[in-house]
Amino acid sequence: MHKGENMKKEIYINESMGETRIAILEDGQLVEVYIEKQDKHRMVGNVYRGVVENVLPGMQAAFVDIGYDINAFLPFTEIQNNKYLDETDSDEHHNKNNHNHGSIKVDLQTGQEIFIQVIKEPFAGKGPRVTTEVAIPGRLLVLVPNEKYIGISKKVWDKYERRRLKKIANSLKEDNFGLIIRTVAEGKSEEQLTNDYKALIKKWQTLISKTKRAKAPCIVYEDLETASSVIRDLFSSDVEKIVIDSKKLYRKTQTYLDEVSPNMASRLDYYKLKTPIFEGMGIEDDIAKLLRPKVWLKSGAYLIIEKTEAMVVVDVNSGRFVGKKGHEENSLKINLEAAREVARQLRLRDLSGLIVIDFIDMREANNQRKVYHELRKELNKDRAKVAVSPISEFGLLEMTRQRIRLSLLDSMSDECPTCHGAGKIISLETLITRIDHWLRRYKSKFSDLRLRLDLHPENAEFLNTNKKKILRGLMWQNFVHISVAANSSIKRDQYRFYRAKDGKDVTNKVDIV
Repeated sequence: MHKGENMKKEIYINESMGETRIAILEDGQLVEVYIEKQDKHRMVGNVYRGVVENVLPGMQAAFVDIGYDINAFLPFTEIQNNKYLDETDSDEHHNKNNHNHGSIKVDLQTGQEIFIQVIKEPFAGKGPRVTTEVAIPGRLLVLVPNEKYIGISKKVWDKYERRRLKKIANSLKEDNFGLIIRTVAEGKSEEQLTNDYKALIKKWQTLISKTKRAKAPCIVYEDLETASSVIRDLFSSDVEKIVIDSKKLYRKTQTYLDEVSPNMASRLDYYKLKTPIFEGMGIEDDIAKLLRPKVWLKSGAYLIIEKTEAMVVVDVNSGRFVGKKGHEENSLKINLEAAREVARQLRLRDLSGLIVIDFIDMREANNQRKVYHELRKELNKDRAKVAVSPISEFGLLEMTRQRIRLSLLDSMSDECPTCHGAGKIISLETLITRIDHWLRRYKSKFSDLRLRLDLHPENAEFLNTNKKKILRGLMWQNFVHISVAANSSIKRDQYRFYRAKDGKDVTNKVDIV
């Protein structure tokens, strides 16, 4: 079965004062979550005119100033343009996938200005990872300046359709541009592809025009924010519906679909109910569980998922499982169930890097292969690149998963100031989202016009000074006046609400995750 075949897909988008959250469901089960903080937009896809700060042949990388707090990291393997590349083991196509052997020499100089595009978000004190091969994505096509090739998504299987699409692309493409035909282009008319191509050319011309006016380092092209990029990249024919609770984002999406895919517009819904969208769909409970290390399986077994500086470790435990068969068969049953859930949890939590899974010991090599293939099958649903090794004699399976953005835990939390980074607490943005949900639920039941919000002193000061706009938004949206007070007895990830007229604690009047 191909990825996503016969699978019911739904997308739900919640926009609050603190953050925007996107949930993707497959057959009613949560499989992916994206979170973007309102004041910290993603960088992946952005194009910069940067200034080379350091060229380090020993590291096989350069560092580029793009105007961000930390310099961008440019591995030599990401230098695609012939203008910069002079590889010792020559490859006439300069394919980065072939840079496995030998060192690469580059003609980069300190102070030189170059175009680069972010391909990985900054993380853990490291700057963003970038490439010189700039690609501007549209709904149907991806424009690759300074290249000549035409690529077609591997997910377009029909050879006649591939031939048709390539013929159209050849008729559109100019000499100094490469083109990649996306999966969603399948079945689209020549007119639709032409319109997408013209829009991309216009974007590129705007980028070039901006470059001439701006002084490096500077941003010259900003990709869509997370919600819009998810709609562009994931809202394909296999998505049955997309539901949005923000009127502004709903209208923006409606306009976008009317332009690029009118036949999909009927699948777009605006969520109007008073109950917060993620609570109404049962998504909020699932997200709360993702912050916990323990994951229960239906059989009574469970997983322990721990993220360390070096790797992610997943331990499979039999827990409350009581099998009716022998140890080997029971172990196989638990491990097969665990393999399916591990693949889902990696997507949900967006865990990446080296991942080690400690399965329950099995003696038979055939059973080990069954578990390995079950995991591989489930990982086929994952859009991130993965590499998986077979289970070792010690019951360990090692794999790697591509990192593009922050893990869900890092998106929703900050370092704990008490233990100096050894633990995590929910971020202020996530706390504001929870406060927003509490207010919506409370105001749907009670008519109080004045409330007092008690927070940890640092959070109270931050909300009263740096986040005044968000505080005003919370009051305006929920038609209630809120006075924020510092309370040293409250933890950083907690809040308490009191009625202003009598000081009564009303926090537990509504149930919020």
